[in-house]
Amino acid sequence: MYVRVSFDTKPDLLLHLMTKEWQLELPKLLISVHGGLQNFELQPKLKQVFGKGLIKAAMTTGAWIFTGGVNTGVIRHVGDALKDHASKSRGKICTIGIAPWGIVENQEDLIGRDVVRPYQTMSNPMSKLTVLNSMHSHFILADNGTTGKYGAEVKLRRQLEKHISLQKINTRIGQGVPVVALIVEGGPNVISIVLEYLRDTPPVPVVVCDGSGRASDILAFGHKYSEEGGLINESLRDQLLVTIQKTFTYTRTQAQHLFIILMECMKKKELITVFRMGSEGHQDIDLAILTALLKGANASAPDQLSLALAWNRVDIARSQIFIYGQQWPVGSLEQAMLDALVLDRVDFVKLLIENGVSMHRFLTISRLEELYNTRHGPSNTLYHLVRDVKKREYPGFGWIYFKGNLPPDYRISLIDIGLVIEYLMGGAYRCNYTRKRFRTLYHNLFGPKRPKALKLLGMEDDVPLRRGRKTTKKREEEVDIDLDDPEINHFPFPFHELMVWAVLMKRQKMALFFWQHGEEAMAKALVACKLCKAMAHEASENDMVDDISQELNHNSRDFGQLAVELLDQSYKQDEQLAMKLLTYELKNWSNATCLQLAVAAKHRDFIAHTCSQMLLTDMWMGRLRMRKNSGLKVILGILLPPSILSLEFKNKDDMPYMTQAQEIHLQEKEQEEPEKPTKEKDEEDMELTAMLGRNNGESSRKKDEEEVQSRHRLIPLGRKIYEFYNAPIVKFWFYTLAYIGYLMLFNYIVLVKMERWPSTQEWIVISYIFTLGIEKMREILMSEPGKLLQKVKVWLQEYWNVTDLIAILLFSVGMILRLQDQPFRSDGRVIYCVNIIYWYIRLLDIFGVNKYLGPYVMMIGKMMIDMMYFVIIMLVVLMSFGVARQAILFPNEEPSWKLAKNIFYMPYWMIYGEVFADQIDPPCGQNETREDGKIIQLPPCKTGAWIVPAIMACYLLVANILLVNLLIAVFNNTFFEVKSISNQVWKFQRYQLIMTFHERPVLPPPLIIFSHMTMIFQHLCCRWRKHESDPDERDYGLKLFITDDELKKVHDFEEQCIEEYFREKDDRFNSSNDERIRVTSERVENMSMRLEEVNEREHCMRASLQTVDIRLAQLEDLIGRMATALERLTGLERAESNKIRSRTSSDCTDAAYIVRQSSFNSQEGNTFKLQESIDPAEHPFYSV
Repeated sequence: MYVRVSFDTKPDLLLHLMTKEWQLELPKLLISVHGGLQNFELQPKLKQVFGKGLIKAAMTTGAWIFTGGVNTGVIRHVGDALKDHASKSRGKICTIGIAPWGIVENQEDLIGRDVVRPYQTMSNPMSKLTVLNSMHSHFILADNGTTGKYGAEVKLRRQLEKHISLQKINTRIGQGVPVVALIVEGGPNVISIVLEYLRDTPPVPVVVCDGSGRASDILAFGHKYSEEGGLINESLRDQLLVTIQKTFTYTRTQAQHLFIILMECMKKKELITVFRMGSEGHQDIDLAILTALLKGANASAPDQLSLALAWNRVDIARSQIFIYGQQWPVGSLEQAMLDALVLDRVDFVKLLIENGVSMHRFLTISRLEELYNTRHGPSNTLYHLVRDVKKREYPGFGWIYFKGNLPPDYRISLIDIGLVIEYLMGGAYRCNYTRKRFRTLYHNLFGPKRPKALKLLGMEDDVPLRRGRKTTKKREEEVDIDLDDPEINHFPFPFHELMVWAVLMKRQKMALFFWQHGEEAMAKALVACKLCKAMAHEASENDMVDDISQELNHNSRDFGQLAVELLDQSYKQDEQLAMKLLTYELKNWSNATCLQLAVAAKHRDFIAHTCSQMLLTDMWMGRLRMRKNSGLKVILGILLPPSILSLEFKNKDDMPYMTQAQEIHLQEKEQEEPEKPTKEKDEEDMELTAMLGRNNGESSRKKDEEEVQSRHRLIPLGRKIYEFYNAPIVKFWFYTLAYIGYLMLFNYIVLVKMERWPSTQEWIVISYIFTLGIEKMREILMSEPGKLLQKVKVWLQEYWNVTDLIAILLFSVGMILRLQDQPFRSDGRVIYCVNIIYWYIRLLDIFGVNKYLGPYVMMIGKMMIDMMYFVIIMLVVLMSFGVARQAILFPNEEPSWKLAKNIFYMPYWMIYGEVFADQIDPPCGQNETREDGKIIQLPPCKTGAWIVPAIMACYLLVANILLVNLLIAVFNNTFFEVKSISNQVWKFQRYQLIMTFHERPVLPPPLIIFSHMTMIFQHLCCRWRKHESDPDERDYGLKLFITDDELKKVHDFEEQCIEEYFREKDDRFNSSNDERIRVTSERVENMSMRLEEVNEREHCMRASLQTVDIRLAQLEDLIGRMATALERLTGLERAESNKIRSRTSSDCTDAAYIVRQSSFNSQEGNTFKLQESIDPAEHPFYSV
């Protein structure tokens, strides 16, 4: 995109154009690149580091890059970096070129309003104009009427940068958009631009790329050697002046003027950051840019942290902000944590936790609610879920308040979130946000207005009034809350709440991070798995984009895999503690167990794990110790009760992880209290035995200990009988035998003649159905949900419950008709005959316990669903043929329901091969003569009767060949699909079967009525006794009840398993082929870069050596010339000295004497001096 504007255009209009018309998001950082306009070459490594760092800085921070826009100089290098990025990534970097209109080549191609123009980016070497760089995303072309001159864009660009810096990226602290200038190479005007940036208000930090040449190198040199206040040494000053003169071909005066500008820049050298490739301080240019911004912002530590958050650069925060001795105001880190959560910055959350932020202190009700109402982050389905839950929970008020959608300013409350979680988890799950205690706390904390609205919507209390007014009063007393307690507004397990928030907001990385922290990791993984799976289902049901459903399903699989791997890790370390992890009560997750959560999430792999199956096997056998032929032994025990005494039973100490119902747990707890003195006495006996053993020898001690231990293992007779009949396997066979007997009696009464009044066999069948109906009512009333309507909904979610209900109602109708007179009695008998079909099909549920038959039952169910879709297609084909056939062959039919039957009757049987050959083309129209000579009158031919055989052939071709084979292919696919997971399917179904028979009474129908009477009597006794430990909300699930110390031990074990799991995962990742290849490639790349450096240095050394060789040769030549000149000079001196000697010797005849003096000044070491004595008295021999 591009726009041509006047050079004096207001910057606010330009910014409005960029954000509104061009749909650009406001930047969190503005990088203004300046440098040389003439083409220059960068060192290969420097160019690579520059491009990579610039792109990284822009991508990670969401920055805009401002350049000159033309395809020359430093802008060409920026374009090359953008080109490399575009070829590797789809992410678009906002790079805006601000260029003068007058220097753009092919201007005529760009003229137009709201048009798309092709532009030729190939430059013309003969032209003085330049082309635009094609790798920029946007262009602003400033026009001041000149042609071929730069400068029109300078003022416009600076004003636009100034205006953008005034925009707020963080309204909370008023932080504007940071601006940084990046200098690469450049001429003398770049130094003036740097001074302008540094003198601006507020000043703009500058990053200088050392080694790029010219102005950048001069700035780097001045920054390195200048002192505080912009002073520099005299010798370095002269050297710098000479460098300026040589670099820019300046005169001495011009160099001094530029030197003064440079020294003005050095007065604010703290705002200048020099990037030197290979230095320890700045390995990458993006770090230099961001570090310069932090230094230039001159902000407090919280404001700097907010900048790092906006840029999403945790490395900057770790190295530059969280340093030793940093002072943090109270609450600043907690506010930063809130910002990090809102912006979905996982690394920052981790960094803040490492630096002392307490999540328990941080997370309050108001902050968690604020997180749920944030508009930042990825798109999610939470808004739609809240809307659907509101309509579902309060259909009578939904149209008044919501009218199909929530109000635009609707604020989601934690109570709404609780309803959403319960809806997604399904079943009897109860979220803490919807419980009475939290509602009361929420209403007290957030004023009186909200409770009124909640009361109007029926949300003030959803706890059923099951125990009358006294219980309600008791519950109200139980939820009295001390609002002065400072901990009342905090959550005991903040990582639980934050993980659920991240899952509902579809922030997978954040959810995975919170899963790693805190307790109950296995439960959190299973809850997240279920939530994601349910949200994926809702997204697909609401016709949302398929990508949302697929992404949520992928997230669900990730958490499911984590749960399985954690279970596997814990099972490897300790089997018993791993089983405790599966079965101990999770008070923070609706008092469920990990096993129940896995079943709710339909996590087959988790249930099929060896640990889960060992636990289920123990639960299935109860306390019976049987390995082989368990079914035969149980049947024998049922038919011959005395054989129970021969069976082996497990001691309670052998099964420390064994689950039990809460009622049984309380009973055992009561029984243990009076046994304490006996236990103490046994301990004393053991001590006495040990003392005797020390006196009588080691063997005697061991023998006595074994006798005492064997005495502890003895189980009373009554306890054996109780444990036998309460084992799920015994209940299963007891119910199965009773069911087979019921079917045999039902067969008898439908096969023999029905009398006026029911026989004994029929009364037994009626009593069976009647007591079975009572049992179904008991299952509904004693299920986990609180409301009766919700109990019914949960109960009806099971397929066999629905079919049982229909069969019981149908049998009841048949029984009522059977007790009437004829003809109703016959109708009742027919209903009996139809009803027995279902009771035979009901045997398929019993087959589920078998490892081989169970998967086939599931195959049948899946194939039935496939067949329903096939029937719809078949119905279209069948009706098309049936209607046409009926209309042609029988044109004169009167209106009746028989027509509908005739349409389907014959075409349907044709599918199975009955083609009714005699009716395909019957004779018609003429008299027919038989062999006996008798003439038969034939009916007249129907008009178009010949068409029927033709369309019948087409129908049979499509129905019998095409569609039937299609159905077989679908069945084939379903078979192989289920066959591949048959083991997991059977193991998953096994859990439901075990739980079903564990919760059932001991006696089967019709004897089950006695169990019901016993349960009612026990309940009345408990009400009469008012047992203190009897909870308000009874729990009938299988759970392991452990003490606080044991719970802490389990949590510690789970944390150790998580640590070991991630340690092994890291080891596997580091040893994987992909990681090894990546590390090797990085090392090879680093080695290649170092080799390039060595090659570059070698080339430089070779060039330097060549220069030295040349200079040495020049010196040798010069020395030779000097030696020649000296030799010549020496020869001249000798010639002159010879002449002097000859002349002196000739003159000695007239001289009085010659005196020789030593001298160190002559070349030969002596000099001769001639002296004449004129006094003849002193020298009589030389007198004339």
